[in-house]
Amino acid sequence: MSVESIITKCMTDVPKALAAGVIDLDMGMLLNVKTVDSHPSEVLDLVAAATKDLFEGDNVTAIENTFKKMRGVESDERYFQEMLITSANLLHYFGRLKSNARVAIVIVCRVDANIGMVMSRARAIVSSETL
Repeated sequence: MSVESIITKCMTDVPKALAAGVIDLDMGMLLNVKTVDSHPSEVLDLVAAATKDLFEGDNVTAIENTFKKMRGVESDERYFQEMLITSANLLHYFGRLKSNARVAIVIVCRVDANIGMVMSRARAIVSSETL
């Protein structure tokens, strides 16, 4: 599946989606994005960097490493796989692709979207799509 087809699936399958993007977590770079409104490239670049920080920032890594040590886990697997953040007017879903944990999708929806449906549809996408 291509980056463009993943974004199209996000925009069509997730209720009240306003924007969707695919982020390479190794580079902290937005591979592609589609929004219903236009946004300055500086804002879109910040979304990519913020997504990388959410999944792999210093504090997140410290939390993961602490739990791994407590549980005797020696794997490089990342614990945080998905997040849902609400803001005043929007829902922001962030999820790693199951086929490639180094790639994340971001889906932004209207705040009145059904959270359960957003999670269900987004999880279906991260579980089934490959890059």
